[in-house]
Amino acid sequence: MLLIGLTGNIASGKSEVARIFADLGATVIDADELSREAVRPGGPALRAIVARWGDRMLNADGTLNRSALRSIVFSKEEDRRALNEMVHPEVKRLRDLLIGEARARGDDVVVSAIPLLFEAGLEKEFDRIILVDAPDDVRLSRLVHRRGLSEAEARRMMDSQLPASEKRSRAHVVIDNDHDLKALRRAVERAWHEMTDQSAT
Repeated sequence: MLLIGLTGNIASGKSEVARIFADLGATVIDADELSREAVRPGGPALRAIVARWGDRMLNADGTLNRSALRSIVFSKEEDRRALNEMVHPEVKRLRDLLIGEARARGDDVVVSAIPLLFEAGLEKEFDRIILVDAPDDVRLSRLVHRRGLSEAEARRMMDSQLPASEKRSRAHVVIDNDHDLKALRRAVERAWHEMTDQSAT
């Protein structure tokens, strides 16, 4: 089984690339989905978040108030590290379970989409690492216009991650998402064929 780590800074287009890989036959594991599962009501991660930052972290229905949390963790590096320590162990446990299930089924290719792959030091867990990259001004525009963030909040989120320039040399494949969806799909298909051909030899 070929294990691929898919990463890229915020608003680079990882989700679209993951969808294309799924179309091509890969099993896709999305760390963002696992993160949402990790902070479900009643779980240890959400309890730890409330213990550190208070009840304002909760919505009226007991779910995580993501906006309130975001305003804290993207302002202070210490808070961001603390959140990662609360959430990442459960995300890893869930990911390992899904990878184990894929292996048991005999799946050929598993793509794990992990935004903070390099920041979390997960490079050695994968056979290949793909970085999706897009220019900073394009990513900023996506955050402001598609996600409704203020420019200041968007910049704080972008600045919280390692620069893509540092990640490019550490990835096996770089997919530049700076054109349209057709060009992106062609780039993903090229990467898919190169990696699956190599794994078959």
